[in-house]
Amino acid sequence: MNDAPHDVPGAAALLQAVEEFLRAELLPVHEGRLGFHVRVAANALAIVRRQLELGEGQAAAHAERLASLGVTSEAELAEAIRSGRLDDRLDEVTAVVRATVADKLAVANPGYAAPEGS
Repeated sequence: MNDAPHDVPGAAALLQAVEEFLRAELLPVHEGRLGFHVRVAANALAIVRRQLELGEGQAAAHAERLASLGVTSEAELAEAIRSGRLDDRLDEVTAVVRATVADKLAVANPGYAAPEGS
């Protein structure tokens, strides 16, 4: 991620600092409802940080994957699948969908990523 023209620390570093503060300083001393909300806030910051760090590259790769199937959006891909237009390219469609899900998980919750080969 390019933070220009802004100086260090950039947006991702600032988000990470607040996330780490929440996890290291607040979470250990709060239980119950407040502890839950601290955890949710830290997780939300982590998602935003990962999206800032990975989003641009993921968007470009996603557009290329969709283009390889002759579509420009997920809605168009869904319609092509429903209509049967891509029935003869099932392996390619599966690869595109898996890569898309992997990118989404890398941002939303990298711990959920499926093991290789599954």
